[in-house]
Amino acid sequence: MAGSFPWLADHIPAVLLRPGPFDLRLWQWLALPVAVAIAWLGGLLLGWLVRSWFARLARRSATEWDDALLDRSRLPLAMASMVAVSFLLLPLLALGDSARAVAERVLRSALFIAFVWILFRTIDVTQSIVSRAAWATTHPLSRSLLPLGTRVLKVGVLAVTAVAMLAQLGYPVASLVAGLGIGGLAVALAAQKTLENLFGAFSIGVDQPLREGDFVKIEDFVGTVESVGLRSTRVRTLDRTLISIPNGKLAELRVESYSARDRIRLACTLGLVYGTSSTTLRGILDSWERALRAQPKIWNDSVVVRFKEFGQSSLDVEVMAWFLTQDWNEFQLIRQEVLLDFMGVVEAAGSSFAFPTRTLHVASVPESTRGLRV
Repeated sequence: MAGSFPWLADHIPAVLLRPGPFDLRLWQWLALPVAVAIAWLGGLLLGWLVRSWFARLARRSATEWDDALLDRSRLPLAMASMVAVSFLLLPLLALGDSARAVAERVLRSALFIAFVWILFRTIDVTQSIVSRAAWATTHPLSRSLLPLGTRVLKVGVLAVTAVAMLAQLGYPVASLVAGLGIGGLAVALAAQKTLENLFGAFSIGVDQPLREGDFVKIEDFVGTVESVGLRSTRVRTLDRTLISIPNGKLAELRVESYSARDRIRLACTLGLVYGTSSTTLRGILDSWERALRAQPKIWNDSVVVRFKEFGQSSLDVEVMAWFLTQDWNEFQLIRQEVLLDFMGVVEAAGSSFAFPTRTLHVASVPESTRGLRV
């Protein structure tokens, strides 16, 4: 004490110079709460000054992330400022070498905590901004995976910080890291399928083969995607049963999304009776095409109404058209109106639709063989 601040010995009562617990003198124990209070007040003042300076810089930029980060970093900045003031006050306590080393380690650990706190706030602000971005709006499944990615990133940062703090406190971290590596390998082998499904969920979120609410066909069944979880994806079939598919397997399957269509196709083959004349058939074809093009949501670039072939029991006409709708129920109503218009055209033309028929020719039996038996 005298070597660092010799004038203190002349102004401190002799009773306070007596040694106390942990090789600290009584006056040092009394000075500790005062130093903590000064560090607290000084940290608040310094933190306010730092925030004010950063706020002026943030107002000059057009981005919002810096304002949001500054607003959410009040407490960690105040903590870092208190640690900085404590470092300035530490020499005034005239601690011994061992006590000073312990105090410096504690302050460095507190500084690590403040840094990680600010880093966590940065991750939260980044998640909030990304979730509101145009990319996330068009990829809602990826946006739903953002909280998971945020938690994984925080756990990684926390693990690295914990190892750094242990090293700062003087603990041997090399053996600890080696043990964690062996244990992590064992856990990874035991949880191989779980990790596979977890990475499958991330793959689905990034690639976007399907989203919640989509009507999809997966391998040999169709249904509506109800949820995409961390382990599996659940699809509600047309029979109202629920199928759960592990995400790791789903990432390898053939997925056909009907909800991703920008238009829906009407394709059918209609048969007219063989008694229909060529003139009547031409009129029916022209009327059918006009009926299709009269639909408000028809895609006029591709409308096909063509006499296809002479079928076994009908004159087959190929009909193909696209309608600019993504709603299957709306398409069903449009298809119904189109088919009813087709029926009206056929009825007005005096023709009719064919149905499967078969003509049986019976040959007459010769007179000479009528009395014979087999």
